[in-house]
Amino acid sequence: MRVLVAGGGGFIGGHLAASLLADGFEVRVVDIKPLAEWWQVHDDAENVVGDVSLLEGAQSATRGCDHVYNLACNMGGMGFIELNKALCMLSVLTNTHLLMAARDAGVERFFFSSTACVYPIGLQSDTDVVALKESDTYPADPEDGYGWEKLFSERMCRHFTEDFGIATRVARYHNVFGPHGTWDGGREKAPAAICRKVATAKATGGNEIEVWGDGRQTRSFLSIDDCVDATRRLMASDVDEPLNVGSDRQVSIEELISIVEGIAGVELERRHDLSAPQGVRGRSSDNTLVGERLGWQPSISLEDGLAATYAWIEAQVRWSLDR
Repeated sequence: MRVLVAGGGGFIGGHLAASLLADGFEVRVVDIKPLAEWWQVHDDAENVVGDVSLLEGAQSATRGCDHVYNLACNMGGMGFIELNKALCMLSVLTNTHLLMAARDAGVERFFFSSTACVYPIGLQSDTDVVALKESDTYPADPEDGYGWEKLFSERMCRHFTEDFGIATRVARYHNVFGPHGTWDGGREKAPAAICRKVATAKATGGNEIEVWGDGRQTRSFLSIDDCVDATRRLMASDVDEPLNVGSDRQVSIEELISIVEGIAGVELERRHDLSAPQGVRGRSSDNTLVGERLGWQPSISLEDGLAATYAWIEAQVRWSLDR
């Protein structure tokens, strides 16, 4: 079976491609970035630099494929998505053209990576938030820009199933983290940013780090290995409704920093920047439905996932400082 991983030069796509290759799939990896900028390059995959936001690029990428995983989009952490709403919205072209190309190429199954940002802002205004369940999505009031694009693309998948018969699967990712992903430059998410700040302070003898917001905002965080496992289970299933793929363990940013400090063996002062982008006050995943439909729950603790992530990011920081 030939599988396309669109956006496979990115964080989740790179790990997904590795998992598929390990299980004997024939994998075509396509990403718009130059090969040298991919987070992982797998020698046993067909690696293609291409733009699947263009219809001809999507047609070339899907040709001859049985399954398509769409992880290609313009996104990043809160610092990026709050300041680049139009760029995030333009990702609708990627999913639209990939769906059209997949339909015309006779692709059997199509996976779309959505996000917890599709959930209404009004349900996430308190740090002690009630975990978000799939039925909370409507009436719609998602994160401006990025969340609206993802919600529209979810509906596009649904209607391509209804109108054209292509089986679509949708996962709503909740703050996925791990090694081999963005850790600096402005697009990194909170776990990677915190690991980088702690590792940099440790390596340079610093005694403080900057924290965006008051540190009391809450989130749930999912290890990349658990994410890949859930993604592949969903793709293989007969579930045609969006499912949360996240952890139901909610922690504050302050707690997250403390865990990373413990891993690094340091204790740092925290300087809070209340003017920095912070996103919603609280967000967590209700895993009831994904447990019922897929029999899946996360198996990797936040501490173990952060230990692996910190070790990788610390190595990147030290290499960067030594250059």
